[in-house]
Amino acid sequence: MPKQKPLIVVALLVALALAFFALDLGRFLSLDFLKSRQAELALLAAERPLQVGAAFFALYVAVAAASLPGAAVLTLAAGALFGLGVGTLIVSFASSLGATLALLAARYLLRDSVRAKFGARLADVDRGMARDGAFYLFTLRLVPLVPFFVINLLMGLTAMRAWTFYWVSQLGMLAGTLVYVNAGTQLAKIESLQGILSPGLIGSFVLLGVFPLLAKKLVDAIAARKVYARWRHLKPKAYDRNLVVIGAGAAGLVSAYIGAAVKAKVTLVESHKMGGDCLNYGCVPSKALIKTATLARQIRHASDYGLAHAEARIDFAQVMERVARVVREIEPHDSVERYTKLGVDVVLGRARITSPWHVEITKEDGTTQTLTTRSIVVATGAAPFVPPLPGLDDVGHLTSDTLWGLRELPPRLLVLGGGPIGCELAQAFARLGSQVTQVEQLPRLLAREDDEVSALAQRALEADGVTVLAGHQALRCERRGGEKVLVVTSGGAEQAIAFDTLLVAVGRSARLTGFGLEELGIPVGRTVQTDAYLQTIYPNILACGDVAGPFQFTHTAAHQAWYASVNALFGSLKKFKADYRVIPAATFIDPEVARVGLNEQEAKAQGIAYEVTRYGIDDLDRAIADSAAHGFVKVLTEPGRDRILGVTIVGEHAADLLAEYVLALKHGLGLNKILGTIHTYPTLAEANKYAAGEWKRAHQPTRLLAWVERFHAWRRG
Repeated sequence: MPKQKPLIVVALLVALALAFFALDLGRFLSLDFLKSRQAELALLAAERPLQVGAAFFALYVAVAAASLPGAAVLTLAAGALFGLGVGTLIVSFASSLGATLALLAARYLLRDSVRAKFGARLADVDRGMARDGAFYLFTLRLVPLVPFFVINLLMGLTAMRAWTFYWVSQLGMLAGTLVYVNAGTQLAKIESLQGILSPGLIGSFVLLGVFPLLAKKLVDAIAARKVYARWRHLKPKAYDRNLVVIGAGAAGLVSAYIGAAVKAKVTLVESHKMGGDCLNYGCVPSKALIKTATLARQIRHASDYGLAHAEARIDFAQVMERVARVVREIEPHDSVERYTKLGVDVVLGRARITSPWHVEITKEDGTTQTLTTRSIVVATGAAPFVPPLPGLDDVGHLTSDTLWGLRELPPRLLVLGGGPIGCELAQAFARLGSQVTQVEQLPRLLAREDDEVSALAQRALEADGVTVLAGHQALRCERRGGEKVLVVTSGGAEQAIAFDTLLVAVGRSARLTGFGLEELGIPVGRTVQTDAYLQTIYPNILACGDVAGPFQFTHTAAHQAWYASVNALFGSLKKFKADYRVIPAATFIDPEVARVGLNEQEAKAQGIAYEVTRYGIDDLDRAIADSAAHGFVKVLTEPGRDRILGVTIVGEHAADLLAEYVLALKHGLGLNKILGTIHTYPTLAEANKYAAGEWKRAHQPTRLLAWVERFHAWRRG
């Protein structure tokens, strides 16, 4: 019954609207009717001012609330019947109240259904409205080019508070109300509504509409001036650099490169290794290790490929030397020499921001250098988070940063953490011969993915010999009889797990200290707090990459770096909001897990309606030929439409296959476009086309096909 109430109200409103137009009730709200009855209406208002005023107020509220045509004529009538002062007072309150009722009606009748289809887009709109909604509404109310009833209905779909909508509307419509009510006092001279709004008057309204935007700019400038107040005496008259970038990981390298590419004078400061975590401790070495581990697994399962016997002896030291060699081969891409040739001044040392325009650099030889700069980009990355686990220091531990120094394979490896890093390394070490136990506090691995993905990932790890203990909380580390153990609890029962090496992989935390952020009063939480433009409270100090969040991916860091560097160098002319609408991610276990956009658990949490289309890769010719016939492509679309909301792929080379969907989401291409694209046979990429085909099959025009079947039967005779 609750779902039927909006339908009943909608039906009633439609009936009233039809009656309004069918009975031509609009003639009573026309300028000709008003002028023809002006004298008798004015007499009635003079004899019974309170009753007529109240009735007029109610009529105006009803017309505005129902979004009926005629509000402009009623505003003229207010001037003609009640004069400028009283007429303005009545119209100002009646129009604002009617508009607010229209907003509430749209919110009640339409918002839930609209959010079900466009929830993700409206979430972005709501964030913008929360930040600048009052300014936008005020501007729209001042400029009479946008029909007010349209504004009322559209605002009803947002999360703007009704009270805010009311008072901003009343204030914004006041200028226009005064113009129309004043015109109404001269009703006899008005020939048409268009005559009221001359080009000059419209131009004045446009200038009024621009005013709040200019006012916002002024407020921002005043706020910035206030932030810089205690540093004003240190502001240089000239600058050594246009941009100083702190940190030479993915975000810092791209920021420096973009700055140099547009001919800015840029200094890049790195305190440790060029290339940051990705090159030296993360993406590159882990993928090199995974490649060797995958090869070892394939050799052990050589019979799957028709080989009677194959054997490989794993020399772990050689494996790790290969990993180091891969890193060395990629190092030149991120080297001091390369970036110097690109025009970047690279300084190896530790940077500290001492004012909004000064960066002090302590070099490796102990000397210091202070640079003045117009802008600063903080790209200091993140480091492995080590939990305060009792006894951890006593037993020792490795992280994803420190394990690359290993040259002996741990006989018993305990991996603490069930996220992407923990899963990748647990599987790799198990394939290389370690006895691996993986402990995860949450009920399942890869908790951000859908349940079926987590279950498939756990089965894959267990198939390689990993003992997965999900739903187990680590309590403490101990030494018992010469052995190192981790004590965990699950369901109220404690369990001791013996290990030789403990790998902590429970996440990464932003590097926030030691760079001067605290002294400048830049707010930090888990990351540096920035606005939509990646600016801190100081507009010329920006942050990007892992230190800024909300994602900790190399490709996202590089993506943010474009916005940070461009806003740092050109923000006084034009600023760009960082766009996070299409962010792909992958976990490189076997089978790989790759995703872009929403998965099912996120869609449910956000209340977004969706359809699921699934294609099993076990049916794909190339996957069968490669003995990799496992996994699936799962696509979430809008109900009844081919618009893609999100895609999850589980299977061999899933991260590569995902690129087609990343492109589709970025540019608004639906499944019909993918279905109509030729895919090379036989390739794994055909899985994307077949997934689109599954969607098409589920949305066949059955009635049309029934007629086509009759047509073919008729042609057969």
